[in-house]
Amino acid sequence: MSNMEHAGDRGEKKELRREHPSGWLYLTQHDAIPILVDVLLDLPPNCEFNKTELAGHAGVTRQTIGNYTDLLLELKLIEEVPNTSPRRYRVADSNVVRELFELNGALNSAGDE
Repeated sequence: MSNMEHAGDRGEKKELRREHPSGWLYLTQHDAIPILVDVLLDLPPNCEFNKTELAGHAGVTRQTIGNYTDLLLELKLIEEVPNTSPRRYRVADSNVVRELFELNGALNSAGDE
Protein backbone atom coordinates (compact mmCIF):
# COMPACT_ATOMS: atom_id res chain seq x y z
CA MET A 1 0.00 0.00 0.00
CA SER A 2 1.13 3.52 -0.63
CA ASN A 3 1.31 6.22 2.03
CA MET A 4 -1.87 7.77 0.62
CA GLU A 5 -3.79 4.56 1.20
CA HIS A 6 -2.51 4.40 4.79
CA ALA A 7 -3.57 7.97 5.38
CA GLY A 8 -7.01 7.17 3.99
CA ASP A 9 -7.30 4.13 6.25
CA ARG A 10 -6.32 6.24 9.27
CA GLY A 11 -8.89 8.87 8.38
CA GLU A 12 -11.62 6.26 8.00
CA LYS A 13 -10.70 4.60 11.30
CA LYS A 14 -10.61 7.94 13.08
CA GLU A 15 -14.03 8.84 11.68
CA LEU A 16 -15.45 5.45 12.72
CA ARG A 17 -14.19 6.06 16.27
CA ARG A 18 -15.91 9.43 16.32
CA GLU A 19 -19.16 7.91 15.05
CA HIS A 20 -19.04 5.13 17.66
CA PRO A 21 -17.00 6.58 20.51
CA SER A 22 -15.92 4.77 23.64
CA GLY A 23 -17.09 6.33 26.89
CA TRP A 24 -13.70 8.01 27.23
CA LEU A 25 -13.82 9.55 23.77
CA TYR A 26 -17.45 10.60 24.27
CA LEU A 27 -16.42 12.39 27.44
CA THR A 28 -13.27 14.05 26.14
CA GLN A 29 -14.34 14.97 22.60
CA HIS A 30 -15.65 18.29 23.95
CA ASP A 31 -12.95 20.92 24.42
CA ALA A 32 -14.07 22.20 27.83
CA ILE A 33 -14.75 18.82 29.44
CA PRO A 34 -11.18 18.00 30.57
CA ILE A 35 -11.03 21.36 32.39
CA LEU A 36 -14.46 20.82 33.96
CA VAL A 37 -13.56 17.29 35.11
CA ASP A 38 -10.31 18.66 36.57
CA VAL A 39 -12.31 21.23 38.55
CA LEU A 40 -14.77 18.59 39.76
CA LEU A 41 -11.87 16.42 40.95
CA ASP A 42 -10.49 19.41 42.86
CA LEU A 43 -13.67 20.44 44.68
CA PRO A 44 -14.10 19.59 48.39
CA PRO A 45 -16.47 16.69 49.14
CA ASN A 46 -20.18 17.61 49.09
CA CYS A 47 -19.40 21.09 47.75
CA GLU A 48 -22.46 22.62 46.13
CA PHE A 49 -22.22 25.07 43.27
CA ASN A 50 -24.32 26.80 40.67
CA LYS A 51 -23.35 27.26 37.03
CA THR A 52 -21.78 30.68 37.65
CA GLU A 53 -19.64 29.35 40.52
CA LEU A 54 -18.49 26.34 38.49
CA ALA A 55 -17.62 28.66 35.60
CA GLY A 56 -15.54 30.78 37.97
CA HIS A 57 -13.64 27.75 39.29
CA ALA A 58 -12.97 26.53 35.74
CA GLY A 59 -12.09 29.91 34.21
CA VAL A 60 -14.77 29.52 31.54
CA THR A 61 -17.97 31.38 30.80
CA ARG A 62 -21.32 30.52 32.34
CA GLN A 63 -22.51 29.79 28.80
CA THR A 64 -19.83 27.09 28.51
CA ILE A 65 -21.14 25.48 31.69
CA GLY A 66 -24.67 25.75 30.32
CA ASN A 67 -23.54 23.99 27.14
CA TYR A 68 -22.16 21.02 29.09
CA THR A 69 -24.48 20.70 32.10
CA ASP A 70 -26.67 18.08 30.42
CA LEU A 71 -23.60 16.03 29.44
CA LEU A 72 -22.17 16.23 32.98
CA LEU A 73 -25.54 15.12 34.35
CA GLU A 74 -25.95 12.35 31.75
CA LEU A 75 -22.53 10.90 32.54
CA LYS A 76 -23.24 11.16 36.28
CA LEU A 77 -20.32 13.49 36.94
CA ILE A 78 -22.61 15.96 38.67
CA GLU A 79 -26.06 15.69 40.20
CA GLU A 80 -28.71 18.27 40.94
CA VAL A 81 -29.20 19.27 44.55
CA PRO A 82 -32.94 18.82 45.19
CA ASN A 83 -35.15 21.78 45.99
CA THR A 84 -32.68 24.52 45.09
CA SER A 85 -33.43 27.68 43.20
CA PRO A 86 -31.45 28.78 41.36
CA ARG A 87 -30.43 25.19 40.61
CA ARG A 88 -27.39 23.95 42.49
CA TYR A 89 -25.23 20.95 41.72
CA ARG A 90 -22.59 18.79 43.40
CA VAL A 91 -20.13 16.15 42.30
CA ALA A 92 -22.16 12.98 41.86
CA ASP A 93 -21.72 9.94 44.04
CA SER A 94 -21.35 7.60 41.08
CA ASN A 95 -19.12 4.82 39.78
CA VAL A 96 -17.88 7.17 37.07
CA VAL A 97 -16.70 9.75 39.61
CA ARG A 98 -15.08 7.09 41.83
CA GLU A 99 -13.23 5.68 38.82
CA LEU A 100 -12.11 9.16 37.73
CA PHE A 101 -10.69 9.81 41.22
CA GLU A 102 -8.89 6.45 41.07
CA LEU A 103 -7.50 7.17 37.60
CA ASN A 104 -6.44 10.66 38.67
CA GLY A 105 -4.65 9.25 41.73
CA ALA A 106 -2.87 6.64 39.62
CA LEU A 107 -1.80 9.26 37.08
CA ASN A 108 -0.58 11.61 39.83
CA SER A 109 1.45 8.87 41.50
CA ALA A 110 2.91 7.53 38.21
CA GLY A 111 5.53 10.27 38.24
CA ASP A 112 6.57 9.28 41.76
CA GLU A 113 7.55 5.74 40.76
